[in-house]
This record gives sequence, structure tokens and C-alpha cells, in this order.
Amino acid sequence: MKHLGTGIGWRPEIADAVERMPGIDWVEAVAENLCPGHLPDSLLRLRERGVTVVPHGVSLGLGGADRPDETRLAALAERAEALGSPLVTEHIAFVRAGGPLTASQPLEAGHLLPVPRTRDALDVLCENVRIAQDALPVPLAVENIAAVISWPGEEMTEGQFLYELVERTGVRLLIDVANLHTNHVNRGEDPGKALDELPVEAIAYVHVAGGFARDGVWHDSHAHPVPEPVLAILSDLAARVTPPGVLLERDENFPAPGELERELDAIRERVRTRAPASGECATGAASAAGESSATAPSAVPAATRQRLALAQTALLSALVAGTPAPEGFDRARLTVQSRALTGKRADVVAKVAPELPEILGKAYRARFFAYAQARPMSGGYRRDALDFAERLLLAGQPEDAEARGRLTRWWLERSGPAPLDGRPVTRWLRAARFALRRG
Repeated sequence: MKHLGTGIGWRPEIADAVERMPGIDWVEAVAENLCPGHLPDSLLRLRERGVTVVPHGVSLGLGGADRPDETRLAALAERAEALGSPLVTEHIAFVRAGGPLTASQPLEAGHLLPVPRTRDALDVLCENVRIAQDALPVPLAVENIAAVISWPGEEMTEGQFLYELVERTGVRLLIDVANLHTNHVNRGEDPGKALDELPVEAIAYVHVAGGFARDGVWHDSHAHPVPEPVLAILSDLAARVTPPGVLLERDENFPAPGELERELDAIRERVRTRAPASGECATGAASAAGESSATAPSAVPAATRQRLALAQTALLSALVAGTPAPEGFDRARLTVQSRALTGKRADVVAKVAPELPEILGKAYRARFFAYAQARPMSGGYRRDALDFAERLLLAGQPEDAEARGRLTRWWLERSGPAPLDGRPVTRWLRAARFALRRG
């Protein structure tokens, strides 16, 4: 397994600072934010210096009931090849539900949601991982996620679930110690027990990140300093096996570069001081590289996928469409998760379409929450931004005529398959279409 060293999550907001940071061996970039033919100059310069770049996917939904989307897989493969990456990573999560398997409206979470640790879910996940492995030009590593909610009737612990996944597929693991801490606070799971059970020798690299507590719930924000409990879990892991790579994640609320460098120094120190003695065997799976000796499995029965689809659709519908909570779930936690999903949705739409909060001002967030409660996301964030603007305009909002005019122009310029070309007839046709909808 390739030695990566110490890295940091590359984000446009800190691109210049990352280039100047000493001791950065590699970076990780969100795959969906990259265009292979137009890679950011900062990433190109880092690659020229010999810094490894790993694409990190967030939208594949390997834990979902459907087979992985071929277009999304091809896009992930294309980014790996464009960056010359030694591996790609994704999450053990589902991000959408509904559709043909359940004969219901497709729903998008806009977030990583936990997979039930059941035999059905494991069978589907293993097949989805194998499909992804076959489609990718480099090895795949999958990440454990943070969760606010727990599924009822789970049949395995997180460590057992990951162990079987590795044994059956040979996939590598991206272990997020911040997510282990989150699940300790929110679900009462012992991170030490998880490390005892999971195949640590299959680890490709490790994530470290910060979060915050509110009303007894830990939120994995990636926008706060790394707390001591997360560093303690990193120390525990490093005492068992020296991870090939460790990476600091920060997505928002970026501090001064010096603070990021101090966090990186603390991470290096935890790994260095707790590294296993030379020749010491780490606990975990016998197949250190994540290679599986299992024979080729049979296809997952359609009924298994459908059972998982129904369960995931019921949960996601409760979170984003206001349907009743499925039996066995903690309703208070579902409310926390639902609010968090809407908040993230509002934040991402504001980034995708920064003109919207500028036009709406302080009313943006309240209006978006009111919209989201009645309109589950069924497409991407760009579509969500356009639908939000259209809903406001159809309701005669905002009340201020100047702001409404600006919002109308914004919607007209972006609502078609391509930007307006400036010809009066094009503007007239699109305005007529909007007038018909409003009528």
C-alpha cells in the first residue's frame, strides 16, 4: 500500500496557503468539484512538485440500494486518471433513495447517511463495491461515516461490518477517527472496540477533523479545531498500526494558515509517538493489503435490494419530506438530522448560487427553510437553487420590487439548458414560459 505521509484537504479557499505549507506530502480534493480538463492551477503546481492528489467522492452512494451509477463511476475514474492518483476514495453511505425499486419519487439527501449494519445491507454494499472496483483504474478505499441517528435492529457492530466488507471485497479502508468520536457521542459506540474489531492493516489512510457539541449531539462540522478526544483515538489507532497516510480535513470557517500548521504538527506528533515498535504485528485482518481470498459471489437477489430500498426510502422521506418516522427510530434524533440536512442544503445552495443570499439578504435562510419543508431535493444543488428561486417568484416574492426584478433576471438567465445568448427572442421565450407557469 502506497505511503502517503501527512496531508491536508485541498479547498479553493486555502489553496495558496496549502502550497506554502511545509511538510505537505499529499492532498485530497473533492472529486465532484474538479473538472478533469480544467484542473485548478494550484493542484497542477502541487502535482509538478511531486505532491500526490487523491480524489475523494461524496455522491456515489455505495451503501444505497441501487447499483452504482455508471456515469458517476466514469467521472470518478476520469478524475483519478487526470490527477495520476494512486487510489480513489468514497463513503460507506447512502445519499439518495426512492425511484424504480420502490415505485416512488426519487429523493436526494444532499448528505451522507448511515447504512444499516444488517446482512441485507452488507450484501448490497459488497456487490456495489465490487462494481465500483471493476470500473475504476486504481484501488478504491471506503470511509466510515459519522451519524446522528441509529438504525433499529442492527446485526453487527461497525468493526464487524467493516471486517466482513474487507474480507469479501478486498477493498481498502479510509478510517475517519473524527467519525468514530462522533458515533461514540451520538450512538454510544466504543471507538476502542471498533479499532479492536476492524481490519486496521487494510487502512489506506486516516482522516482527522473537528466538530462541535450541541444539546448532547456531536456534529461533524469540519469547521472547528480538532479536539483532544479525536486526537486520542488517532493515538490509539497509531499504536496498533502505522497508517500509510493521515490527513487533516477542514471545509469551512478556515483559520489562519499558522493554526492549520499547528494542527498538522499535533497530528504528526500523535502518529510518531504512538507508532508500533518495528516488527510488531498490528491487530486486524490477516489480509494486510485488503486482498480477499473469497471466491466470486453470486449476484444479490432483487428482493434483497428492494427490502433495503424500502427501508432507506422510508427513512429519507421522514427526514426530507415530513412523512412519519419509521418504527424503531428515535424521533428526536430524526428531527435533529432533518434540521441538519436542511441547514446543509441551504448552505450549499448559497455557495452554488451566491446571488440568492445577496438578493434576499437576511431573509434568505428562513425562506429557504420554508421552501425545503415542502420541496424535497430530487436533483442536484444547481437544480435546487433554480427551483427555490422559481417558487419564490411564483409566490410573488420577494415583496421588494427591485429585489424581485433581480431575482427574475437571475432565474431567466440560468433556467434553460444554456445561458441566455442575449437575443430578445430568447429572453422573451423564457419569460413567456415562466409567465405560463405562474398562471
